[in-house]
Parts: sequence; structure tokens; C-alpha cells
Amino acid sequence: MCIRINRPRRSPGRRLLYGGLALGAAVAVAACGSSSGTAASPASSAPAGASAAAAATVSTKSVPDVGTVLVNAQGQTLYLLTSERGGKITCTASNGCTQAWPEITLPRGMTAATAGSGVHSSLLGTVTDASGHREVTYNHWPLYTFSGDPGAGVAKGQGLTSFGGTWYVLNASGNPVTSSQAQPGSSPSAGGGYGY
Repeated sequence: MCIRINRPRRSPGRRLLYGGLALGAAVAVAACGSSSGTAASPASSAPAGASAAAAATVSTKSVPDVGTVLVNAQGQTLYLLTSERGGKITCTASNGCTQAWPEITLPRGMTAATAGSGVHSSLLGTVTDASGHREVTYNHWPLYTFSGDPGAGVAKGQGLTSFGGTWYVLNASGNPVTSSQAQPGSSPSAGGGYGY
């Protein structure tokens, strides 16, 4: 609660004392008038507790034209970039990649992503990027969403080529789905999911 203090007139000898009090009161009033408080850093902007776990949950969902693939907690399709095989990060903020392909990172305080429906927890992991963020991986592939997907249940980024590789969705086995006609529940090809 903010209290306004009316200062009575005092002699010039006390101006220094009251000047200090007035400065302190001004700081307090400014703090009371602020509705936003301190700005949260990107790493701390994720909700706490169960909501933080949901922010790093990977599940599977049937998406038209690509089959049953990995999605995040909001149902957005997740992608890999073929140049990042084995967790080598080539999609970075410095080359502009993460503006189009936002990476999936662990919220502060979490040590691992959460395996949702259809996902093998043993395939989930992390890799640290150049900025120090812990990116979520699946079968050693760093995971991304696509800014061109208008919402859940679409995969407009499937098969696009940029930033040194090709973007594909992943199946529950952790293999890239390279065919646009994959059916839900279909098994990956013997060649590691690269067959057309």
C-alpha cells in the first residue's frame, strides 16, 4: 500500500535531512505506481511447477499428410534439421534461424523434458547451444517448432530446405519422416527413416 506524506515547512537547516527523505519517498511512490514490476528474463518467463513441465512436454499426435509425429504441449508439430545429426547445433539466433524455427528449451529449474503420450522417455535428452540454453532433443535430434505453422495439427515446415539442411517431422522412434504420405502408426523404414 502506498501512503502519501505531506511534509510541513521546515527551517533551511533541515532541508538536507528532508531532501533525503523526499528522495526516498519519491523512489517508494515510483515503485508503488509501477504495475509491471521487474521484467522477467526469457529463461524465467516459463510458468513454474506443473506448467513448466507442460512447457517441456513432448508427445505424439496424428497430423494430416505426415502421420503420427512429435508435438509439443500445445499440439504444435516438432521438427529436426538434418544438418544437426547427433546434436550439432547449426540453427542459432546469430544466423537468424531461431526466428523462423524456435528451439524447444528447458524452462529454468528443469533438468529433463517430460515424455507425453506415445513418446519414449529414453530418447529424450538435451544439448547446450552457444547461448547456454538447454535445447530438448529426441533421439539426439534438437527439436524446433515452425513459425509458419498457424497452429496445432499442421506441418507446413515439412521438407523445407534452409540453414544448411532439410526440416522434417519425427516419428515416435525418433526418425525423420521424409514421406509426405506417412500413415499414423506406420513403422519407420529400415534405412532409418530416410527412404522416399
